[in-house]
Amino acid sequence: MKWTDHAEALADTVTHTASRWHGPVATTPRHAFVPRWWHRAPEGWTLNDGEADPQRWLDTAYSDRSLVTSVGPMHADHAKPDDHPRGLPTSSSTLPSLVVRMFQHAHLDDGHDLADIGTGSGYGAALATRRLGERHVTSLDVDPYLVIAARDRLAEIGLRPTVAAYDATEHLPGTFDRIVATVAVRPVPTAWLTALRPGGRLVTTIAGTSLIVTADKDDEGGATGRVEWDRAGFMTTRHGSDYPPGVGALLEAARTRDADTEYGYYPVVDVANAWDLASMLDLTTPGIEHRYEDNDGQRTALMAHADGSWARATGRGGERPDVTQGGPRRLWDLLDELRAHWLSEGELPVRGAKVFIRPDGTTIIARGKWHVKLTA
Repeated sequence: MKWTDHAEALADTVTHTASRWHGPVATTPRHAFVPRWWHRAPEGWTLNDGEADPQRWLDTAYSDRSLVTSVGPMHADHAKPDDHPRGLPTSSSTLPSLVVRMFQHAHLDDGHDLADIGTGSGYGAALATRRLGERHVTSLDVDPYLVIAARDRLAEIGLRPTVAAYDATEHLPGTFDRIVATVAVRPVPTAWLTALRPGGRLVTTIAGTSLIVTADKDDEGGATGRVEWDRAGFMTTRHGSDYPPGVGALLEAARTRDADTEYGYYPVVDVANAWDLASMLDLTTPGIEHRYEDNDGQRTALMAHADGSWARATGRGGERPDVTQGGPRRLWDLLDELRAHWLSEGELPVRGAKVFIRPDGTTIIARGKWHVKLTA
């Protein structure tokens, strides 16, 4: 398969020709790591088989997009053509530009030993190995099959970094100069601080948010850094083959539940796709799940939390919505408080904030008078 021109074009798209990451992207056959993948369809997730359509395989593999490889416990490698799993993605090949940016945030240099947390398809490990050399890269994933598949596919293209099955939130096999996670955590695992060498740097995202955190290990065994102005969305770390059930039933019930209805102050918004707003909300009120629909201009937003709180807002365009909510907390009111802060201050304080990580993993995010504490 003639893939080299596609890889070169991808490298030109996701990084500068003078970048030390241009060569790794241009010489790594991404299609080899994603022979099959899932895409969303009305009937559920639908399988794509690269060998059945080689041109589409090349066009898709060398586009700057994430490709879902597992949904729930079902990996695309093991699926039948008529399988249509429903649920959350549990593994993917992250869009190449984001993989590169995460490594760039780590300030990787020659001779650094890297822990790549979240092997996934193995493509990120391949790029890191091209850049640093195989003896300097250790890639870890909680899913044994992902580890086996990635190790085999790396070997097929002549790369043999260490790839191992670990729950990296509990233990890392060794010490490292850099830790880069393409899975989201909350808070930073103490195992990472233990494994990070003095002066070492970690790069991760906070679960439930789009916040990229970079932090350098300090003399007390914690780490100090910042929330980058960049953003990313990664799957949350898991401890088994799938995520535990969410609050889907409560979300659906919020569509028709009765309670007192009031006018909201601000129009209906698709919270999950308003990244800064969603990040602030999840820092202050973690665990809310969202659903949003737009039917010919009639917008409906549903919110639910495992504590039994729920909210429904409906309205057209920029109009004030009808808001119905119940349970121990008023979720839409909490959202509107953040939107009022945004309007009065001109921005939300979280992006660009300072980050202080204690040795026990307790994480403080602060900017000016605002701060929030993340604990296990």
